Amino acid sequence: MRLTTPATHRTAPHRTAADGRVRAAVRDADGMAVASFVLGLLGLLVLNVVLGPIAIALATTALRRGTSRRGRACLGLGLGIADLLVLLALTQMNDTISWSL
Repeated sequence: MRLTTPATHRTAPHRTAADGRVRAAVRDADGMAVASFVLGLLGLLVLNVVLGPIAIALATTALRRGTSRRGRACLGLGLGIADLLVLLALTQMNDTISWSL
């Protein structure tokens, strides 16, 4: 005779605290990837001297932490660099850091 446990009484696999920390770190990295994309996009219009470097820092941190939104982090990195290039071009044209639409 074989004893089996009914499906309703089976226990779920044991999750450790490390699993929760890893999932939280990936979720944080995903948020950083999205934030870098949004800040890089906004930086093309306003405050590119501030938002560009922040977008670059968030994107590189998200990529180092292994985000699942790698494409969005790469776009945020590219937009952050584009923010600084736009700032450089406008500075060269106007001989000042400030500019208006």
